[in-house]
Amino acid sequence: MVLKELIRLFERDIERLKAEINAYSKEENLWKVEHNITNSAGNLCLHLVGNMSNFVGKEIGGFDYTRDREFEFAGKNVPRADLVAMVEKLQNVVTASLEGLDEGMLEKDYPLEVFGGKMSHNFFLIHLFGHFSYHLGQINYHRRLLDK
Repeated sequence: MVLKELIRLFERDIERLKAEINAYSKEENLWKVEHNITNSAGNLCLHLVGNMSNFVGKEIGGFDYTRDREFEFAGKNVPRADLVAMVEKLQNVVTASLEGLDEGMLEKDYPLEVFGGKMSHNFFLIHLFGHFSYHLGQINYHRRLLDK
């Protein structure tokens, strides 16, 4: 039962990510940074796609993915249409990966020791949801502050 709820939450927030990226009035504002805001919405979007594609798509779903974490934060001016396409692909990958996960696996160890120790799939998926939501909120705030 928990797995179905996690799928719904990830689907909801990945859709919200797409809506936030599309809500920018000017495409170039996706890449704006000012004052103490060091990460643009475009870079946060790339980071969320990379993070979820790696930790859910590759490690849980078995999808082929090579992460470029440096580009997630250093890349610039990726067209909005490309970002949206990445988010749409992410939606399919995350849903397929989690639908393919047996509910009994939630209590078993996640295959990587991301935080220097063992953790269950359940723990890490909840962490990933919190991480995703945190950055989604940053993107929303970025848009409302800098999309002028």
